[in-house]
Amino acid sequence: MVLLALMIAMMLAMLDNMIIGTAMPTIVGELGGLEHLSWVVTSYTLATAASTPIWGKLGDMYGRKGVFLSSIVLFLIGSVLSGMAQDMGQLIAFRAVQGLGAGGLMVGVMAIIGDLIPPRERGKYQGMMAGVMALAMIGGPLVGGTITDHWGWRWTFYINLPLGAVALIAITAVLHLPKKRSEARIDYLGAALLTVGITAIVLVTTWGGTEYAWTSAVIMELIGIGVAALVGFVFRQTRAAEPILPLHIFRSRNFTLMSFIGFVVGFVMFGATLFLPLYQQSVQGASATNSGLLLLPMLGAMLVTSMVAGRVTTQTGRYKLFPVVGGALMVVGLYLLSLMDTETSRLTSGVYMAVVGLGMGCLMQITMLIAQNSVEMKDMGVASSSTTLFRTLGSSFGVAIMGALFNHRVQDEMARRAGALGSQMTEQSAQLDAASLAKLPEAAREAYQYAVTAGTHGAFLLGAVVAVPALIAAVFVKEVPLKGAGPKDEAEPAVAPVTEAV
Repeated sequence: MVLLALMIAMMLAMLDNMIIGTAMPTIVGELGGLEHLSWVVTSYTLATAASTPIWGKLGDMYGRKGVFLSSIVLFLIGSVLSGMAQDMGQLIAFRAVQGLGAGGLMVGVMAIIGDLIPPRERGKYQGMMAGVMALAMIGGPLVGGTITDHWGWRWTFYINLPLGAVALIAITAVLHLPKKRSEARIDYLGAALLTVGITAIVLVTTWGGTEYAWTSAVIMELIGIGVAALVGFVFRQTRAAEPILPLHIFRSRNFTLMSFIGFVVGFVMFGATLFLPLYQQSVQGASATNSGLLLLPMLGAMLVTSMVAGRVTTQTGRYKLFPVVGGALMVVGLYLLSLMDTETSRLTSGVYMAVVGLGMGCLMQITMLIAQNSVEMKDMGVASSSTTLFRTLGSSFGVAIMGALFNHRVQDEMARRAGALGSQMTEQSAQLDAASLAKLPEAAREAYQYAVTAGTHGAFLLGAVVAVPALIAAVFVKEVPLKGAGPKDEAEPAVAPVTEAV
């Protein structure tokens, strides 16, 4: 029952953005504010990223159950308010409230599982988590479209309430964890510096190359603010009595390597989920309605591999093989995706996607498992939140950098193949929707298809290059015995009190 409730909470956090994406045209049609559309997603992402480390630390200090329940309640309040929004400004503000709650959902799930289940046994549940992730990515757009068409866009937010209520009731009734109360005060200055630093980074990756040129004064100022805030944060953590992010956890080689690999996985995964549907719709003529299903080869392979990796880890207690194999498959798969052209069949592209999915399946949950196994129980929340944060930041950088490269390649190719008309077509955006594409003359449509192929080639080739250091990092992972992995470990004090309390 506890695990079911945790999986529901995890789905709430992951499903929300997927559902909202398909409802955005309807929302803009009713509320207006098209110029502020991107902030509906940006405000949520910013709040989630900035609050993630703080939720993790609060759970370590004051007990996970109460902190996790608080994050669910805050998420549901944000959902209700977002559904009641009367203009775009209100929706953006309420989405930020929702994002603050979402920051605690993923961290809470990972940290509570870390408390309840010894690392070796944790592998059994990787398939459940990967399944929830795949279900959210595939079903989100379909569910969002159906709800918007039949009930209205406000129900894309209200649908969170029954799911959240089930999670709240189950966790309140069934989850029993040791209560704790820290006498130390929260490091408010450290939290503020970290929030400013993360906010500046996310804004740079969100605005750079779209709202503002990469060399503009605004982007340069944000970079300066972000660097200054993060340097100040690191200095503060060396002085704080109860640091938000204890720097000693980075002394563990495995934890540092997993943080880096998690960053790369986020970079690659969200870049792939952005450009693969675009390629298949623009070049291969796939329907945009079922855009989530286009990713099925990648997500299905990721789900299967994650389940196999979890089972093998549980049975053998060994895990180093999976980061190495996963890194290699990710590099190969991304390189294969970069070879796609206008003649590539859906079967071939599906095979390439499956290779990438196999690689990510070896890495998605194993990175969290190794990171948690690298720290003491008292730092479980911080370890979970830090790994989640690095993956979130990786996704921000991936979408921004791969997106900038894609747009640049598309615009250059359109200017070369279609002259002034091509430049005019992609002046506002390098991503044309299906309706705009259908209205183009045949020659212009073919030019755009070649341009999209060039753009995806550059984006995926960049992804392959970025994945190489992750493969190298995986080679240096030290296989530390998993806690709870053998007769001696099962009696460890760090695990026993928690399992007895449950």
